[in-house]
Amino acid sequence: MQKPCQSETCNVCQSPSTCALNTLGIGCRGNVVSVSGDSEVRRRLLEMGFCNGATVEVIRRAPLGDPIEFRLRGYHLSLRGEQAKHVTIAQT
Repeated sequence: MQKPCQSETCNVCQSPSTCALNTLGIGCRGNVVSVSGDSEVRRRLLEMGFCNGATVEVIRRAPLGDPIEFRLRGYHLSLRGEQAKHVTIAQT
């Protein structure tokens, strides 16, 4: 069973609804539901592995909150909040 994160800003751990990836707190995880944005941003996110059903976990944030490090498909990657807001996830 997944233990919820302790972040007050984490919408996924607080409720089963969907939310943007950039709103998750550290330690929260969920499955990708959709990827939006203009065609170039969407294509790039899909190439990085943000396909429907993929599990994503927030590892840490930079001191000023941007970029954000994620664990996805066995590797770590960092995205700016502007990019992460295009990925919608739901709690696993």
